Amino acid sequence: MDDNLPVKAARKRGMRRSGNGPTVTDVAREAGVSPMTVSRVVNKDANVVAATRAKVEAAIARIGYVPNQAARALAGARQCRIALLHDNPSASWLSELLVGCLAQTSDSDAQLLVEQSGKSGSPEQWAAHLVSHRIDGVILPAPLCDDAALLKALALAGLAMVQVASGKPSPLADSVAIDDHTAALRMTRKLIALGHRRIGFIAGNPNQTASALRQAGYQAALAEAGIASDPALIVVGDFTYRSGLSAANTLLDRAERPTAIFASNDDMAAAVVAMAHRRRIDVPRDLSVCGFDDTALSTKIWPQLTTVHQPIGDMAREATRLVIEAALALRDAKPRSVCHVGLPSDIVERESIAAPSA
Repeated sequence: MDDNLPVKAARKRGMRRSGNGPTVTDVAREAGVSPMTVSRVVNKDANVVAATRAKVEAAIARIGYVPNQAARALAGARQCRIALLHDNPSASWLSELLVGCLAQTSDSDAQLLVEQSGKSGSPEQWAAHLVSHRIDGVILPAPLCDDAALLKALALAGLAMVQVASGKPSPLADSVAIDDHTAALRMTRKLIALGHRRIGFIAGNPNQTASALRQAGYQAALAEAGIASDPALIVVGDFTYRSGLSAANTLLDRAERPTAIFASNDDMAAAVVAMAHRRRIDVPRDLSVCGFDDTALSTKIWPQLTTVHQPIGDMAREATRLVIEAALALRDAKPRSVCHVGLPSDIVERESIAAPSA
């Protein structure tokens, strides 16, 4: 039907005309329902009775109502509010996660609230805080995804949850992750294939389950090649650039220093490269360095990092989709199984690794 109804026809039906055509109120009057019911039909709310939906859709067709897309987006946003609760020390990792979450909430007409947990507040206080802000679901990246007390508190508060990059999926939440063990195994194999035998490893923060999986993958590759794991070549960091500097110093001070260093994220690997430059150690001729994540930082240093590509943006989008789906299922009291999604990872080889020099 033509959207530009004659003014006389509009007046005949008692419609309020404007430059934008018939309104939700006009449709409600035509169908004999409330404006809220019209809004629910337009936004495809599953809780509308079929007969009422048919009545509203018929009224929309008769008067030529065209939904305002901006208004629909706002209505959808009010329908589902998602929180990204984070406490990750890597700004580069977090920024890629945030971009992915924003893209998916935009596509889903949902609203995203970003909160940094820090060290303040108990799990119960955070759950109450999110409920008070009318949050329907929570995205929990590492390390919060591994906080059992927080997961329990959010579940008791009736909130949908999704873990991002956890090495230990919970039965209380959906999850999205890669296989950290296999990714680290493959990267270490690559260094071994180049001829490296003294391979240093900078582990991540022990409060993240992925850290242990990456270290286990590194050690499995050594064992597979018949290389004894040397505790002196393993240093614990906390995924920050500063911890990478300290770890690099420790490893490069060894009497017999490593010919390669594998860091558990790009921030720490970039710090190793910086420390090597400071000591006039050539990368990769005298020291191969590789990281994990493939964040933007990996291509902003020289030489550019060989690293494990973790699809952070795709993980963020999938996590957001899952938590919206779970939140709507909770609201409608629909049965839904917890979903654990595994995404593939790759090795991106750049200029920071080479065969060890003679």
